[in-house]
Amino acid sequence: MVFKQYYLNCLAHASYLVADEGARVAAIVDPQRDVDRYIEDARQQGFEIRYVFLTHAHADFIAGHLELRERVGASIYLGARAKAEYPFTPMSDGDVVRLGAEVTLQVLETPGHTAESICIAVFGSPADAPASPDAAEPRAVLTGDTLFVGDVGRPDLHASLGWAPEDLAALLYDSLHGKLLALPDATRVYPAHGAGSLCGKALGSESFSTIGIQRHLNYALQPMSKDEFIRMIVADQPDAPSYFPYDAVLNTKERPTLDQALEKSMRALGVGAVMQHQREGAQLLDVRDGPFYEAAHLAGSLNIGLGGQYATWAGTMLDREHPIVVIAEPGREYEAVMRLGRIGFDRVAGYLADGMLALAGRPDLVAATERVSPEELAEELHQPAPPFVLDVRAPRECGQNRIAGSVNIPLNHLRARLAEVPRNRRVVVHCAAGYRSAIAASLLEHAGFEDLADLAGGMQAWVALEHARV
Repeated sequence: MVFKQYYLNCLAHASYLVADEGARVAAIVDPQRDVDRYIEDARQQGFEIRYVFLTHAHADFIAGHLELRERVGASIYLGARAKAEYPFTPMSDGDVVRLGAEVTLQVLETPGHTAESICIAVFGSPADAPASPDAAEPRAVLTGDTLFVGDVGRPDLHASLGWAPEDLAALLYDSLHGKLLALPDATRVYPAHGAGSLCGKALGSESFSTIGIQRHLNYALQPMSKDEFIRMIVADQPDAPSYFPYDAVLNTKERPTLDQALEKSMRALGVGAVMQHQREGAQLLDVRDGPFYEAAHLAGSLNIGLGGQYATWAGTMLDREHPIVVIAEPGREYEAVMRLGRIGFDRVAGYLADGMLALAGRPDLVAATERVSPEELAEELHQPAPPFVLDVRAPRECGQNRIAGSVNIPLNHLRARLAEVPRNRRVVVHCAAGYRSAIAASLLEHAGFEDLADLAGGMQAWVALEHARV
């Protein structure tokens, strides 16, 4: 057996290649939408990618099942409860797919995160190891979003599709205790997400574990009644980005492939064309790092840097119904547009040719955002008219350190709560380190706030100043 995990840090997403070395046949599980890496690895090792599995209709990214179908002819396999526009093979509990004489995939129906969720038990021995002494025991289980390292899948993401979180939580309890915890303790657990994903609330940083370790350490697998489990799992889930329901539905649709979308989106636009798109309602997305954006940017643009959780924040802050024009450092336009495609934001009208260099002779179109140091902010806070300090971190972050008198409005709620930010006072915005505050400052500027500044280095820099003073 050949087994490989692929990890995409931006979306905290794990996907898998499983192959039978003798038969030269491979399956891909939960692929990202840009599928070149799977195809190239299979080509180098002489494998035919014959199967592509989705453990469920993912909400946080667009899967690459249609791309693999179009590029290499792979057949699509989903849980038996799944509904989709494209042809697929429904897999019920206990159904198997044999990749060859040595490797078998067996489906476990594990509803709870979604109604159609499945896990996939992998039977076979690694190519560089002796055969398993007990071939009847799975070597690994690909758990999708049912079981994570340190957590379990949240049951509330399909509420907009008619599912009560409590009902899915009850199904999740049965799936965990009736299916996954019945596996041998040595079975390796490979989930579809890791730390940073919003598909759970306490995901661990490890990329894999075992059933035995999770049985002892995972808070959600400790002995408790079903009612206790339901109350615990439904409570205190983090806010889900607004694009999640859209992606969950899009993963069931027959849609253009990423290559087809990029062919329409990768258009170089002059300044005049960009301004015309803006007048017609397009969103101008500047993907440079915050300090570069704040030094000089096209007025009216929104900053979401490629260096952070770009796709998640783009899906949170942008309107998928309106076209997007990208402003990037020359050479990074493709990355910016492709990563939008990973979450299904395909309405990209093009990108500003030559980036900010194109505006060298148009100072009338260029704006800047003030940045203040922690020392400067400390002085301002002791003035008779101190600034309004806006903290855009998540509420759970604010319990550790806060700037006295600051007001917390999480970034994902800021657009809806702009009325709570005073327009007759100076506003200084901050987050943990500066990524989210740059987004927030660009949003406030777009909304007409003028006396505005971003705290350079965020709370990390503020805490370092306080420690230096002790």
